[in-house]
Amino acid sequence: MKRRGVFAALLAAMLWTVPLSGAHADARHASAKTVKVTGEIIDSWCYLTEIMYPLGTAHHQCAVWCAAGGIPVGILSDDGTPYILLSFQDNGQSVANPALLDLQTHHVVLEGQAFERDGMHYLVADRVVEDHGITNMTHEDYGIQPFGE
Repeated sequence: MKRRGVFAALLAAMLWTVPLSGAHADARHASAKTVKVTGEIIDSWCYLTEIMYPLGTAHHQCAVWCAAGGIPVGILSDDGTPYILLSFQDNGQSVANPALLDLQTHHVVLEGQAFERDGMHYLVADRVVEDHGITNMTHEDYGIQPFGE
């Protein structure tokens, strides 16, 4: 039942159509704190549904396609907290920022404003502080998914 609640909250975030008017506009509605989040950029759909292994090189191509297709991008912090990215690098009108395609499955440090509501974590990412590339090499354990040689 817990998974359904998380899915419902994720779906609500996906359907949220009120555009942000700047990276800090959300502070009026929720208590924000400035943070640096270290973790892997994730495809939120595969992470949530566990339809396939959602991390690292085993999932890279799928993560790129999902982000390009409009699936919300997130970051799975090193402490295990998943965040949904609400905006990225001052693109307050849309999270469909092409720069996110280049970061899929990368281990990064993002700086921005973190919000929590009803158990869900969100991040308005102002900038990439560090980009370590794809460090979660998982082909040996999981193979290349869903397409590959």
